[in-house]
Amino acid sequence: MKPYFIRVIEKSPTMFWINNPTQEQADLAIKNGALGCTNNPAYTQKMLDHPDYGEYTSDILDNVLREINDDRQAAIEFQSRMVKPIAEKFMPLFKKSGGEHGYVSIQGDPFADHEAEDIVRQALDNRKVSPNICCKIPLAKPGLEAIEELVPQNVPMNSTEIFGVSQFVALAETYGKAARASGKWPMMYMSHIAGIYDDYLRNYVNENDVQISTDVLHQAGLAVARKVYKIMTERAYKCVFVGGGARGLHHFTEMVGGRVCITINWVGTADKLLEKDPPVVYRIFNPVPQKIIDELMEKLPDFKRGYLEDGLEVEEFEEFGPVQLFKSAFTKSWGKILDIIKERR
Repeated sequence: MKPYFIRVIEKSPTMFWINNPTQEQADLAIKNGALGCTNNPAYTQKMLDHPDYGEYTSDILDNVLREINDDRQAAIEFQSRMVKPIAEKFMPLFKKSGGEHGYVSIQGDPFADHEAEDIVRQALDNRKVSPNICCKIPLAKPGLEAIEELVPQNVPMNSTEIFGVSQFVALAETYGKAARASGKWPMMYMSHIAGIYDDYLRNYVNENDVQISTDVLHQAGLAVARKVYKIMTERAYKCVFVGGGARGLHHFTEMVGGRVCITINWVGTADKLLEKDPPVVYRIFNPVPQKIIDELMEKLPDFKRGYLEDGLEVEEFEEFGPVQLFKSAFTKSWGKILDIIKERR
């Protein structure tokens, strides 16, 4: 029998992507049918710490430091050079598909998310890395402003840090408006981060001694993801759904059946799915019972804010709890890279 991800692609419109891979993992993912790749600002620090790639990564950083004096620009260039060989591995797929598949995403300096001008500048610079680079845009007010500027320039994007339905709708409407006005419809991926949402809600439950069963809590992130996908389909928004932040195998298997890209780590998720080799079953359309939704909204305020279409104002996106939790991992890793750069100077 064919490997799991190959069967998923053959039997459903669901697509397998790989997240933050080493070069070896990228090769394995492509061999097993991966159609794209995501990277985030924690990538370079993870690669420096990697037992097999640490020396290789360290050499690249040293080369960057010899060429670039500014620490922040060095960190940005370091990330670009680490992602470039991964992008090159996906280029044959990008060319063969006519630019439909094979995108590899880069996200900019997480400390600069609050400035649209900086987001735009970094996106345009990252596009020079490879033709199949897709620029990650954090979905808060500055990100929406950046999207308005980047769409007319036909820049492929992956709008990320999306947790709430209101964030997705704001993205889709902003993208559609800018595309209709400019006549440009660059690739627009939309990353909903269900797994980190679950982490955030679980932390809230533990910290506040909320009486809610694990069976109910288990469905929270995917309940929002299913609603986002339903709205995307019903309103024919021209975005492609990406499921990110997987924290369990269910964050992949429960989305099978939709025209979605689910990006997962190789170790602990992709390798486990290959090992378990589950049947390919359409699950995305399984409804979450209304009594489950009601309980989640009653007991978890930030589930309610994320689930309702009017749950968040644009000005609230950046400070939404799950967004802050997700970003904190990026700023922590990026800060470590800046510290390492200072030490090596």
